[in-house]
Amino acid sequence: MADDATFDKFRSCAVEVLQVPADKVIPEASFSGDLDADSLDLVEFVMALEEAFEITVDESELQGVETVGQAYELVTSKL
Repeated sequence: MADDATFDKFRSCAVEVLQVPADKVIPEASFSGDLDADSLDLVEFVMALEEAFEITVDESELQGVETVGQAYELVTSKL
C-alpha cells in the first residue's frame, strides 16, 4: 500500500459516502459484504474519489473491483 496520508484520504471518502465506520474500511473489506454497499453507493464512492484525488476512473476499470484494497490500488495507480 502507498503512504498513510493517501489511505486516510481514501478512507475518509468511504466513510462519508458509504456511511461506514472508519475501522471497517480496511484493505480486506468487501464492498458488498463487509460494507453493505450496493452499485449506486459504489458509483457515488468512485465519483467522490475522482474529485478528492483529481483522477478519472473509467467504468470498465471497475470490473472485478470487490474489495477496499483493490479500489485503493486502482486509485493509487492513477496518482
